[in-house]
Amino acid sequence: MKWGGLGVMMWLIIACSVPGAAQDAVSIVKKADEKMRGNTLQAEMIIRTIRPSWKREMQCKIWMKGSAFAMILIQSPAKDKGIVFLKRKKEVWNWMPVLERNIKLPPSMMSQSWMGTDFTNDDLVKESSVVEDYTHTLTGDTVIDNRPCYVIQMIPKPEAGVVWSKVILCIDKKDFLELHSRFYDEDGKLINTMNSYDIKMMDGRLIPTRFEMIPADKKGQRTEMIYSSVKYNNPIADNFFTTEKMKTLN
Repeated sequence: MKWGGLGVMMWLIIACSVPGAAQDAVSIVKKADEKMRGNTLQAEMIIRTIRPSWKREMQCKIWMKGSAFAMILIQSPAKDKGIVFLKRKKEVWNWMPVLERNIKLPPSMMSQSWMGTDFTNDDLVKESSVVEDYTHTLTGDTVIDNRPCYVIQMIPKPEAGVVWSKVILCIDKKDFLELHSRFYDEDGKLINTMNSYDIKMMDGRLIPTRFEMIPADKKGQRTEMIYSSVKYNNPIADNFFTTEKMKTLN
């Protein structure tokens, strides 16, 4: 079988462009993830759960170190004060001061609502890794709030125990900001949509500071997560992220 010059050229384009496109998608997601996390992150945030007939507000502190460690302390309301969530590599723990107990959360609970909000446990403590646990494909372009964005599809790897069967990300091409995300279940049904707003300079980084999670099938329901302060790259020792430390945070 003889190949003409055009045939050889097309084969080379296909052979070379597919891995490159995959690598580009991975690097884009990695840049966006690292942009938001930094090497370490310490933040204060407000989480508002909004329902048709009521609203609730929580105040939290969060510490993160890379993708391996995270700690969340609830400061208010009074009935939830002192509740702590810890992610240590692939383990997730919950300290309940009323019970004086540490509870290890099984992977099956990662898809459950976090503290009655529209965020899942996995959304907050990030047991799964958006970089390591998914296969990434660059599927197109879009514009959000006058910002040109990449559209990237993420499908979980066979061995990854993740919450979603598909995630679509829209990431700003200039500043690598994740501006829009859609989360699908194993039947391909849209479950949640997250939008990012209020882009500000926080501790030297341009980031979204308000995130809105909207369930697809619950009219008038949403949860807002608002960063009121953020500090990046202050050293945090690994031994800060322990089940013993959970009991003494304030």
